[in-house]
Amino acid sequence: MDPQLLLFRRQYFQLHEPDFLAWPPKQLLKDPSVQAWLYAKLFDGEKNAYLPAERYQFRVLKPLVSKIEQAIEDPEEDEISDDLMSRLSTLIASDLPGELIAAQQKSYVTFTCLPPEVSTIDEDYRSEPTITLLERRNLISGSLTTGFRTWEAALHLGSYLLSPKGQNYIRGKSVLELGAGTGFMAILAAKHLEGNHVTITDGDESVVEALKENLFLNGLDDDKKVITSVLRWGHGLKGTWVEEDCEEWPYDVVIGADITYEKTAITALVGTLRMLFDLRPALQVLISGAVRNVETFETFRHACLRSNFDVKEVDFEPKPIHQQTSLFYAKAVPLKILSITKPGP
Repeated sequence: MDPQLLLFRRQYFQLHEPDFLAWPPKQLLKDPSVQAWLYAKLFDGEKNAYLPAERYQFRVLKPLVSKIEQAIEDPEEDEISDDLMSRLSTLIASDLPGELIAAQQKSYVTFTCLPPEVSTIDEDYRSEPTITLLERRNLISGSLTTGFRTWEAALHLGSYLLSPKGQNYIRGKSVLELGAGTGFMAILAAKHLEGNHVTITDGDESVVEALKENLFLNGLDDDKKVITSVLRWGHGLKGTWVEEDCEEWPYDVVIGADITYEKTAITALVGTLRMLFDLRPALQVLISGAVRNVETFETFRHACLRSNFDVKEVDFEPKPIHQQTSLFYAKAVPLKILSITKPGP
């Protein structure tokens, strides 16, 4: 299958903004077999269990049909797929929600998890490594609860952990995620990076409850190597479930993405890291963040240094979005990954 079609499909299932999709060229679009493939792989609900929301399907299918129409040079030789036209007609006739209502609704989002240097694996969609989540894609950063969508910092850290160097942090290791949100990072570790055991935590009970659905979508709901629980930063860990969990599955690495954006929570976060180092002095911590506010990010870095942590910035730059082949994310603000350890006495 043409790599341009595979790229288009990956972007579509990740709910990439239609204006920025890598649309297949006209020569491909007018091919009847390509149109049949597009319908089967992107719009056929009988063959795809977790299609994007209908509003998003419409926003993609309408311009797609328009591009096919423009590609047709001889109406007697070329035509538009009946299946695509039928699906478009159904969507037009549907009572699609407005933008404000759609912003509150959850939608399936499927991420293709390829190493950054890999462009294609297989023409069969099911054979590519994926993660499917239920998210509220239209949340904005700084909302009261930001845990219902996957943010750029998580995709950036995910891309790093999929790289040859990053995979060494997770393979065969016991992993703890802080502020897990949708659970993308933890699911990646358990499902595709061969983590030995993954403990997924968030401070919001409703977010932790929603995590269970995402574990189910990825076949991890009955997996004994994955557990979820509420963990509120700044509270003592001695005599708690965390200490027991760490004794049973001694943590090797702690991961967190976009958990440093709130200045008031930094003291509690660093306090929790300090207590985790008390439990596991050799712990490795990876924190990824979008530097929306330089002062806030530096506050976190300085708080770590005051606790005598060793803080280093990981050398991993995101590719420009037009060069990305999976885990698509824009670098609208700087994205940084910090490696944090506790030097010995």
